[in-house]
Amino acid sequence: MTIAPPEPGQLVEIRRRKWVVTDVRSSGLARTNSCTPQHLVTLVSLDEDALNESLSAVWEVEPGARILETAGLPSLSGWDPCERLEAFLDAVRWGGATNADRFLLQAPFRSGVEIEDYQLDPLVRAIDMARANLLIADDVGLGKTIEAGLVIQELLVRHRARSILIVCPASLQVKWRTEMHEKFGLEFRIVDADYVKSLRRECGVHANPWTSFPRLIASVDWMKTGEGLRLIKDALPPHVTYPRKFDILIVDEAHNVAPSAASRYAMPSQRTRLIRLLAPHFEHRLFLTATPHNGYQESFTSLLELLDDQRFARGVMPDEKQLHRVMIRRMKTDLVDEKGEPIYPKRELRALEVDYTPEEREAHRLLREYTASRAGSHGDHFGVDFVHKLLKKRLFSSPRAFAATLAKHRQALAQRGAAREGRQFRERVLRKAILRAEEDYADEARAEEAEAEAVEAATELSSPLTDSQRSMLERMCSWAERAKNRPDSKAEALLRWLDEHLKTDGRVNHKRVIFFTEYRATHSWLHEVLTSRGWGGERLMVLHGGMDREEREKVKAAFQAHPSVSPVRILLATDAASEGIDLQNHCNYLIHIEIPWNPNVMEQRNGRIDRHGQKEKTVHIWHPVPKGIDFGRIREIASREGVRPGDLSSIEGEAEFIARAIVKLEQMREDLGIVGPVIAAQIEEGLLGRRIAIDTRDAEAKASKARRFIAAERRLQERIARLHARLIEARDGFRLTPDRVARAVSVALDIAGKPPLEPTALPGAPADAKAFNVPLLVGTWAEAARGLEHPHTGKRRPITFDHAVARGRDDVVLAHLNHRLVQMSLRLLRAEIWAHEDRRKLHRVAVRSVPATVLQEPVVIVWSRLVITGGGYHRLHEELTVAGGEMKASGFARIRTLTRLEELLSAGAPAEPTQKCFEALRRRFEAQKASILSAVHARSQERLEFLTNSLERRRQAEESDLAQVLEDLAAMIRRELEDTGKSVQLELWPPDQREQLRRDVEALRTRLERIPEEREKELAAIGRRYAAPAARTFPVAVEFVVPEGFAEDR
Repeated sequence: MTIAPPEPGQLVEIRRRKWVVTDVRSSGLARTNSCTPQHLVTLVSLDEDALNESLSAVWEVEPGARILETAGLPSLSGWDPCERLEAFLDAVRWGGATNADRFLLQAPFRSGVEIEDYQLDPLVRAIDMARANLLIADDVGLGKTIEAGLVIQELLVRHRARSILIVCPASLQVKWRTEMHEKFGLEFRIVDADYVKSLRRECGVHANPWTSFPRLIASVDWMKTGEGLRLIKDALPPHVTYPRKFDILIVDEAHNVAPSAASRYAMPSQRTRLIRLLAPHFEHRLFLTATPHNGYQESFTSLLELLDDQRFARGVMPDEKQLHRVMIRRMKTDLVDEKGEPIYPKRELRALEVDYTPEEREAHRLLREYTASRAGSHGDHFGVDFVHKLLKKRLFSSPRAFAATLAKHRQALAQRGAAREGRQFRERVLRKAILRAEEDYADEARAEEAEAEAVEAATELSSPLTDSQRSMLERMCSWAERAKNRPDSKAEALLRWLDEHLKTDGRVNHKRVIFFTEYRATHSWLHEVLTSRGWGGERLMVLHGGMDREEREKVKAAFQAHPSVSPVRILLATDAASEGIDLQNHCNYLIHIEIPWNPNVMEQRNGRIDRHGQKEKTVHIWHPVPKGIDFGRIREIASREGVRPGDLSSIEGEAEFIARAIVKLEQMREDLGIVGPVIAAQIEEGLLGRRIAIDTRDAEAKASKARRFIAAERRLQERIARLHARLIEARDGFRLTPDRVARAVSVALDIAGKPPLEPTALPGAPADAKAFNVPLLVGTWAEAARGLEHPHTGKRRPITFDHAVARGRDDVVLAHLNHRLVQMSLRLLRAEIWAHEDRRKLHRVAVRSVPATVLQEPVVIVWSRLVITGGGYHRLHEELTVAGGEMKASGFARIRTLTRLEELLSAGAPAEPTQKCFEALRRRFEAQKASILSAVHARSQERLEFLTNSLERRRQAEESDLAQVLEDLAAMIRRELEDTGKSVQLELWPPDQREQLRRDVEALRTRLERIPEEREKELAAIGRRYAAPAARTFPVAVEFVVPEGFAEDR
C-alpha cells in the first residue's frame, strides 16, 4: 500500500510519538521494485517533554508512520472520578510551559532549592528580554548559581533554549554538574580529555564532544588551547547565523575572561580570545562574577562586549541605561527581610595568636636575608621572584610545605650546569611553566607538580650560590627537615583554639570549624598533628583535590548534617577541593591556616560559610598572626592614619603588613575586583622587600569612578516585594499548590499499579505540615525514588510537596515539578492522551451535577491543549482551554462566555452517574460531536486572534528595541572613534599595548560597518519567529455538568 507523504504543518505519528512536519523533500529516485519516490521529512516534536527535539526520517520506510489529520475527542466508554480527571488536567496544564504571558514564572516550581525573593530578579529580566544576556555580579554567597539555574530552567521549559554550555574554572565543574542535577533535575556532562576518549570509543574518531549532548560543562583552561580549542572551531559555523546555532552560554567567574591589566592598556588573554570566539554563536549569555570591574575601563567594556556585542563595544564607555538592563549587583549588607533585619550574617575578623619560637623566628629571618641577597644577584628576575614568593608563602603555611619546595630548589641548584647556551629558549620554557603553575586546577596535587616544575626551571636560570647564600640555604634545610614532622607554634595555637571553642566543660560540643589551606603538604601535616592529639577519627574529615566526586559528596553530607546526627567537628580542606562547596548549614567558624595572598581566594574560602543558608547571625573568621596583633587596632589606625609604613624586618612586621591588607579588603569588599589585584601585588612586593606600606589610594580613586557603572543596587525592598507578588501570581495561575501536586502523584501511582504514598509526621514540624513515605518502587519506577536516602546516614527520607515544609531541613526531600517521582507521574498521566483503547487507564471523562434550578439541560465542557506556533513551527504559546455548550435534545448550543463555563464547573459536585444517565449523555454527545468540535476550534480561533495581537506587540517591541540598541551602539562607536588618541601620549606606551590599542580601534571600525547588515538579519530572524501564528488544538478531556435527576425521568 502506498503511504502518501505528509505536508508541512501536518501532525504525524512516527515511532509512537507526535510531531509537526517542518519540511518535506523528495529524493527523485525510486525504491527498488517500485516507482514510488521516497521523502525525507524534517519534524519538530510537540511533546511537552521533548524541548523542541527535531528528527529527520524517510517517511516511506518508517513502520507505523501515519498522518493525524485531527486530534479527536475521548470516546465515552466510561468515566473517571473528578479527582482523577483534575489530576490528569493538572499534568497537562503543567506540561504546557510556553506562555505568551511573560509575567508567569515557572522555574521556581521546578527546582528543589530554597529561593529567596531577590533571586528572582535575573529570572524576571531574562523572561522579559528577547535575548537573555545578563551580568550577574552579586556578592559572594548570594546564590549566583541558583539564579543562573532558574534562568536555564525557565528558558528550557519555555522552549526558548535547548543547548547549554557552562564554562568555568576546573575546580567548579563538578559543583555545577551536581547543583544542576540535584536542584534542577538537569543532566550535564563534563567535557575533558577523558570524555573525548570515551566518546570516540563509543561513536568513532570523528565524534565532536561539543555537539554530543545538549548540556555540557567545560574548564576554561582546557578549552582555551590544544584539542579542546580545535574541536570547538570544528563545531562552530564559519559565520554567525540568525538565530544563533547554540542557545545558552554561561561563564562562571567571568572576571577571569576579561582582558588582564597591564601598565597602560588591558591586554586580551587566551581566555578572552576563547570567549570572543564562542559568544557570537550563542543566543543567550549569562556571565557570573562577584568582581565585575578590575579598574581598567577597556577591560570592563571588553567583558561587556563579550556579554552583549549589540549593546556594548570594547573601549566604548557603556550607556548607563543599557548597563542597568543587563547587570544585577547586590551586596549581602543591603539585603534585609520584611522587618528590616539583615538576611545575611555579620562577618567578624579575629586573630589566632601564634607565639613563635626563637627557632621559627630564625627560619623566617634566614629566608628574608636569603631572598634579599638572591634578588640582587644576576639572573632571571621573573623566575627568581616566583621562587621567592613561593618559598615565603609555603613557610607561612607549614614547615612541611616549606621543606618540600626548599628541597626542590636546593636540588635544582645542585644540578644546574655552568653552561649558559640556549638561555632564550629556557626563558620561554620558564615563562610557560610559571603560567601553568598559575592556572586553575581541580586537584592541588597537579598544581603543586606544576609549581615544582616552575621552581626547577627558574632555579636553572638563576645565578650560582655564594658561600653566604649556601650557608643560609643549608641552615634553612636543616631546620625544615627537623620541623616538617612535628607540630609548630601555629599547630599548638590551633590545638588550644579547638579546646577553647569545640569543647564545653571538657566535652566536645556541637560547634564545627573549617581549616583552610592552599597546599596538600600542609593538609597532610596538619591531619597528622590533629590525629596525634586526639582530634582524629570520626571528629575529623578531609577534603582535597585527589578525592573523587563520591568521596567529596560523603564528606560534604556529613559536615552539612546536624551535629547530633554526624560526629564530625573539623573539616580540613584545600582550596581546590572546596571551591564552590556549600558548608554553611551548621558551621560559622573558619580558620585560614595561612593567609592567602590572593584576595579572591580568601573571599572564596569565607564564602563557604558566609552565604545563603547560614543560620547564625555572625560568621567568625580567624587569621594566624603573631602575638600582639589585633585587627581592631589595625582597623582603628587605618581609619585614623590612612597609609602607614611598616617594618618588615621581623615576622611581626610581615604579619602586620598582611593583616593591614586584610582589613583594607574587608572595608572595600564591594570593590574587590579593583582593589583586590592591587593589594595582592603589594603583598608580594612587600614580602619581597620592595614595599613597606599598603597604599590603595589610586585603586580607590578608580573604584570611585567605576562605581558609577557597577554600584550595587540599594533600596531593594520595594523591588523584592514586587518579585514576591509575581511569584505568588504564577503559583496561583498554574494552580501549583502542594495538595494538587500530591494528588497528581497519587493518581499516577494508582494507575501504574504501585503502592500509595503513606502520610507521615515530621519531628518539630507544624501540625498541618504534610509529608509522605514513598513506597518501595521497582522496575522503571525505582529511578523515581533515587536520592531519597540521606546523604550522610543513608536513611530513607520522606518527601513533601510543600516548599515551606522543606525549608531549612535535610530530613525531608522536596518533590518539586522536576523531581524524578513527580516527572514520571506527570508523564504517565499525560501519556493517557495518546494511549490505545485497550491500554488506557483513564477515560478522560468526568461527570458533575448541579441543582435542576441551575440547569435544565446537560452541558458538555471540553478541555483542550492549545499550541500556537510561528514561523518554522517555533512554539510561541501553550495553554489549557475550555469550550462547551448545552446538549439539548434539539441540538448543541455553544456557551460562548468563559465565565459561565467556569461557574458551572465550580458549582458542579462530583457525581457517579447511573448507567441510564451516562448512556443518555453518550447518545447526545455522539450525535452532536461535530458541533462540539466546531465549538472547540472556534474557541481556539478566538484565543488565536487575541494572542496574535499580544504576539504582534511583542514582535514590534523586540524589533524596536533591537533597532534602538544598534542605533545607540553605532552612535557610541562613532563618538569613540572621533575621540581615540586625543590627549594620549602613545609613544610612552609599551609596543605590545600600542599595538593592542590599534587592533581594538580597527575592530571598532569593522563593528560599525557590520551594524546595518546585522540589523537586517536580526529583524528578519524576529519576523520569521513570529510569522503567521497558527493554532493547533488537541482535545484532552470532557466533563459533563448535568442537572440532578437528568435521564431518570426519560
